[in-house]
Amino acid sequence: MKVRLIIFAFLLSSIKLFSQNAVPNGYQNIKLGMDLEETKEELVKNPDFGYHGDRDVSLLPGGNKQVLIETDAEFSTSTNFLTRCWFQFYENKLYIITINLNKEKIDYYSMFTTLTDKYGLPTKLDPKKAIWENDEYTMILEKPVSIKYIEKATYNQLLTSANVEKSGFEITKQMFMDEF
Repeated sequence: MKVRLIIFAFLLSSIKLFSQNAVPNGYQNIKLGMDLEETKEELVKNPDFGYHGDRDVSLLPGGNKQVLIETDAEFSTSTNFLTRCWFQFYENKLYIITINLNKEKIDYYSMFTTLTDKYGLPTKLDPKKAIWENDEYTMILEKPVSIKYIEKATYNQLLTSANVEKSGFEITKQMFMDEF
């Protein structure tokens, strides 16, 4: 009886372990948690993103803790399956990757089917998006056709702190709107 119980527990933990690994932590060689310089190097290596160097990098409101790389892959010399892509950093670590796909070449249903075949059914599904997640990462397929990879710990930390104080942009925006 104990042997069966141990085998059953092992199988359950194996299934849980497998499902925890089912959510990817990035796209191709660009992985969540990479530092800014590593990410730039990988973007340069991959012409699909249309990365042009430091001119695609900007600081977000809130000081130098948040950095954004925006690429325009639509006019790259590659396959043009991608359009605009964003790579968000907090304290020099990549925590969100947003990849917009060319909706004239790839449709939502095809991506949904591919991701479901590869990673199983989404953990959440609604008419606008499908979400796959585990304890560390979230992958979201949104309509019309974009994919987000999110490192949950940093995202949740920033979400919590955003509820505490407004950013410089939010304060400036409110001051501007108050003028009307």
